[in-house]
Amino acid sequence: MNEMQKPLSDQRPSIVGQGRGAPRNPLLKLGLEVGPLALFFFANARPQLFHPLVAPFLPAALLAGEQAGLFTATFVLIVAVLAALAVSYAMTRRIPAVPLITAVLAIAFGGLTLYLHDATIIKMKPTILYICFSAALLIGMMIGRPVLPILFDNAMSLSERGWRLLTWRWAGFFLVLAGLNEIVWRTQSNDVWVAFKFPGLFVLVLLFTFAQLPFIMRNRLDEEEAARAPEHF
Repeated sequence: MNEMQKPLSDQRPSIVGQGRGAPRNPLLKLGLEVGPLALFFFANARPQLFHPLVAPFLPAALLAGEQAGLFTATFVLIVAVLAALAVSYAMTRRIPAVPLITAVLAIAFGGLTLYLHDATIIKMKPTILYICFSAALLIGMMIGRPVLPILFDNAMSLSERGWRLLTWRWAGFFLVLAGLNEIVWRTQSNDVWVAFKFPGLFVLVLLFTFAQLPFIMRNRLDEEEAARAPEHF
């Protein structure tokens, strides 16, 4: 029986196995995810450089005053995440889950920020995002449908125990990030919060990811083990 004659259940890759959707170019993937955040940081720091581009689309009231940088950066972020999604889809014909979720929240919260002229809304976006990630991880684990492999774009294969423990770690870490974001935006200036959002949160996520590498290597499956692994916890 050839591959085309096999039933669909035999052709479906295991979620704990090696995903076929892994990005072809990790540097491109990183650039598409980090690029909008970097533009958000620079637009807040130097809003006057972006005013010729955003002025036709934003009311003059948003481009003046102490919140001008954040409103400008918010508009730039919305445009940048849309462009990143378009480029990602054009090159791979797919959009990974994490960038899609992040983009939807950025557009929704960013749009409300500009419409209501309230910078508080965009500051709450990371809190909501990380709480959603944590809740999705915990709910997925409880119902036996692991979400963490999807967040990692099916880029690695772990044992059931490995996925379960790593899920607990990331769920807790996301809640910590949500708490930190609440503390920073409520107690610090716009510029400090923007710096915390990027590169601060990016650095924290990177450091936590590297800290998990020894655990991942201890629980990683080889190709033969991954082929026999179940599709859920």
